[in-house]
Amino acid sequence: MDKQPQQNQIQIKATDEVLRGLYSNMANILHTKEEFVIDFMNVFPPTGTLNARVIVSPGHFKRMAVAMAENLKKYEAQFGNVKVSEAPSTVIGFQAKE
Repeated sequence: MDKQPQQNQIQIKATDEVLRGLYSNMANILHTKEEFVIDFMNVFPPTGTLNARVIVSPGHFKRMAVAMAENLKKYEAQFGNVKVSEAPSTVIGFQAKE
């Protein structure tokens, strides 16, 4: 009988606050040669808030993009096509915290 290689399992810890999640109705993606920066925001004119900033390597960003495309395809197969939201008509920028 051949032995299967043993799978390593990683246990992830999360607080209740993190598990509740954060709502975002806008994201901004920037990049340098070394990393991608994804800012998740809630924009409710005339103001908005930055809820989270996630910084990942280009390789991880590409894996995420593939995973999101695959999940969207499965979602649309089950629930129908998703319409693309319109881009905001106003300029959005960061403010210094006072």
